[in-house]
Amino acid sequence: MGRWGDAATGHGPVRFAPPGPEPGLPVLPEIAAVLAAAAGRSDTEPPGGGRPLRDAACGYWARRGLPTDHDSVAAAPGAQPLLLALAAAIGGDVLLPRPCPAWWAPQVRLLGRQPYAVPTPAECGGVPDPYALLETVRRVRSEGGDPRLVVLSVADDPTATVPPPEVLHETVEAALGEGLHLVSDETWRDTLHRPRDTVLVSPADMRPSEVTVITGLSGGQLPADWPAGIARFPATADGAALRARTLDVLTALGAFVAAPVAAAAAHALGEPAAVVERLTAAVGLHARVADAVHGVVLEAGALSRPPQAGRHLYVDLGPLGVALAARGVTDAMELEDHLTERLGMPAPGGHRFGDELGALRVRLSTGPFLGVDGEQRLAALGASAPLELPHVERALATLGTVLGDLRSDRTRGERPR
Repeated sequence: MGRWGDAATGHGPVRFAPPGPEPGLPVLPEIAAVLAAAAGRSDTEPPGGGRPLRDAACGYWARRGLPTDHDSVAAAPGAQPLLLALAAAIGGDVLLPRPCPAWWAPQVRLLGRQPYAVPTPAECGGVPDPYALLETVRRVRSEGGDPRLVVLSVADDPTATVPPPEVLHETVEAALGEGLHLVSDETWRDTLHRPRDTVLVSPADMRPSEVTVITGLSGGQLPADWPAGIARFPATADGAALRARTLDVLTALGAFVAAPVAAAAAHALGEPAAVVERLTAAVGLHARVADAVHGVVLEAGALSRPPQAGRHLYVDLGPLGVALAARGVTDAMELEDHLTERLGMPAPGGHRFGDELGALRVRLSTGPFLGVDGEQRLAALGASAPLELPHVERALATLGTVLGDLRSDRTRGERPR
């Protein structure tokens, strides 16, 4: 059985859902050493994380303009249990942008709650369009629903976009005007491809007393296999009550950060030079590969917003729909199978991210372009011209060939003008 599921398994939406884009790089030795040194700890982290981890999280947010007290922080083994606990603590139905990370909606459904997908604005993904949000809230309430929570992302998986501050502000004001609580997933905020040219603003900067921030440390601080996430609650009485209810849920789930991982997370959140240097180098590498992939996609006649953050792109192959249909590909599920097989790398379809099944969209991650093992990936990280490495060139060429064949078929099928 393949990692991504198959027809026999019905393309399971949870068990076979795509993981978040990973760096594809070996663990930083300094972080591995911290984890190894803490491996002999006999104590356990308390619910919400111990004081060193929470203090490190406070310092992390303070350096980003969000002063935070340790009593307003909670840690868990990843962003997933944090969102699950928050949704359980807040109650009611949840509004999500469409598309959104593959793991958001399952967390909501697991609680027996209804996730409502709201289209994103033309400028970006990651946030619901404010007018569509208001209309959805009113429709859900008229049908007897109880919307209470909006989840959004300011550095988005899957679209790799960052919402302009004015667009984000309109969405935040629309949500709060309807009495909804906001959760901002900022897992990818430290992976901006062009930090000098891209303005990233957290909703907590705009309305600190009404926004909870969650961050999965797999976005840049820790390997994905060392699950850790942190949440920042509003420094208000309501925020304290929400944190307490969230800790109750985490405790009931046994969702505690393992002590060695907590030590590594606290060290990484302190942002020592080695961690910053590795993250900076990795972001730069993924940005260069993303730009190259974006160029190949556009040259083939497909569509994609320019990637601004993260380790992936979101690609719309709708313009190549006729050529794909000739190959038996008519929806995102079939497109996922078609590209995954031909590219030799995961190409999860847009249906995984809450997009319409009939839309021919996929998320392409940059990690697989770096090589098949740690040696090749480290070579790419240290190369002055990583795109010229033979294995990177081959991966990009394969993508160009697969998409180029579709473009050629489309061109041959057009009537002369």
